[in-house]
Amino acid sequence: MPDIHPPTKALIAPGPVRGYHVQAKDYAWFQESLAHTTAAGLMTFTGSGHATARHLTDRQGRKRFTGLEHAASMSIQDAAHTLFSNEYVGTGHVFHLNGPRVEAFSGVDEEIFQLLIRGDVEEYRTLVHASRHVRPRLTFDKDWGGPVPVHADDSVFSLRLLPGQDEDPCACPSR
Repeated sequence: MPDIHPPTKALIAPGPVRGYHVQAKDYAWFQESLAHTTAAGLMTFTGSGHATARHLTDRQGRKRFTGLEHAASMSIQDAAHTLFSNEYVGTGHVFHLNGPRVEAFSGVDEEIFQLLIRGDVEEYRTLVHASRHVRPRLTFDKDWGGPVPVHADDSVFSLRLLPGQDEDPCACPSR
């Protein structure tokens, strides 16, 4: 039901507060709905459209993530990297940033990715919840060659200069 009705105090009923009240009988359904929505967001971050679709309803946009996954039209799960000795899968992009070419990689831990591909949301929630306090938040990975923020859900978005380039911006021709 829309609006939350706070408890009455001293025979005075306060006005309703905007929002929705999830009742105890709906807790399990609500937790599962949140888990699937979070899983869909995480799978979108890795570039896996089909894995994203399995966690969405038609109303949430499942059809947008089904069909052909083509690199020219959307991000696709097409890259894997070892970061901090963990395997991550996701998608990468190369672009120019003030001259030099930069690689960006967004992904998620391979084990979590496999759980979500299979649709095992409960095991995903258990794993992420149990280890959410042991992940680094933002660190420079020497082997990767750039900063790698690792989020509590074990997703990463890392950047690095492509090998063989100077760290100074290129001299662009004057116009």
